[in-house]
Amino acid sequence: MKRFFLGLGGMLLVVLMLGALVVQTPTQAQITGTGWIGNFYNNTALTGAPLAANISYPNGLYFNWGATPPKDSTGIVIPGMPADNFSAVFTSTQQFTTVGTYSFTVFANDGVRLYIDNQIVIDQFNQFNNPNPNAYQTFTYSYNRVVAGAVTLKVEFVEFLNDANLVVQWSQPGGGGGGQTTPIGPTPTPAPIATGTVITVNGLALRTGPYLGASMVGVIRPQKVYPILEKNFDEGLFPWYKIQDGDRVGWASGRYLIATGNIAAIPSTTTIFDRIDNPTDLPPALNIIGYTRSVMNLRRRPSERTQLLNQIPWGDGVQIIGRTVQGNKNFWLQVRWKDQTGWIYAPYVTIEGLIEAVPIR
Repeated sequence: MKRFFLGLGGMLLVVLMLGALVVQTPTQAQITGTGWIGNFYNNTALTGAPLAANISYPNGLYFNWGATPPKDSTGIVIPGMPADNFSAVFTSTQQFTTVGTYSFTVFANDGVRLYIDNQIVIDQFNQFNNPNPNAYQTFTYSYNRVVAGAVTLKVEFVEFLNDANLVVQWSQPGGGGGGQTTPIGPTPTPAPIATGTVITVNGLALRTGPYLGASMVGVIRPQKVYPILEKNFDEGLFPWYKIQDGDRVGWASGRYLIATGNIAAIPSTTTIFDRIDNPTDLPPALNIIGYTRSVMNLRRRPSERTQLLNQIPWGDGVQIIGRTVQGNKNFWLQVRWKDQTGWIYAPYVTIEGLIEAVPIR
């Protein structure tokens, strides 16, 4: 199974009917802040004079530079900067107008430090301190603010080899406003926010959700600009973007896109599959059973990049309550096993019952 999954990233061109595309809104606004200033160094230790100083990032730290040198907020490469073995420090002052606990999330590849009012709260800068320095990792910190007012933030970032990625965001108590925030409330047809997305491959699958295992709704074309509606980080490695293609709406992997415009202001959806976690559309008599033909990884979402919940032994029975479809075949199955609900890979399951009655997600 593992060897098979490593090849999934190349499967891009399959067209299927729309199915049930339901977008849930986030429970809290994700704030990226405004008025960030960056200083860049052509070494990995932030030493000496900056090679590039006082680079403005007015809409937050949201970078997917890949294997290229770092860029400014307009997408222009910073002159003289290498693609590897560089470091940078970003600073800003934000107004924390609400008292309570703020939840910080930092996505980084490679190393990062986060300071709040000159105190280190996330320390994953040095390659030796980082358990997986060449992967896109997620770090979190809960910050208790007892007095409203200005807060100084500093982010130190280091890139060693291969891809360079950095996202810094936080949510404030109650999900209220302040800084650069994402809206809360029903957004069934949100208006485009970013300039667009330019496709950089020959074709890219458009899916019902931000996961490799989601059902496919079509294919978007290369070198065309599409409005971006939302973004999602559930898979962790790269962001996914919800885009508008005429009268179709679906999700495409940010690994194969160049996103332009005010990306930091795009709503960050964190609960895209909450309705699937607690389905209410199952027929009362539905009792479709599957039997595993291998030891199966039970995952939180239909993707091997998401959280591993458990392992189901060979030959165990599971109740099938949802599925995704690719190429007119069942791809991932949502199952109930003991007291857990999750997703398993469909080709390794023997199904008893009318699988066509199971909703496609």
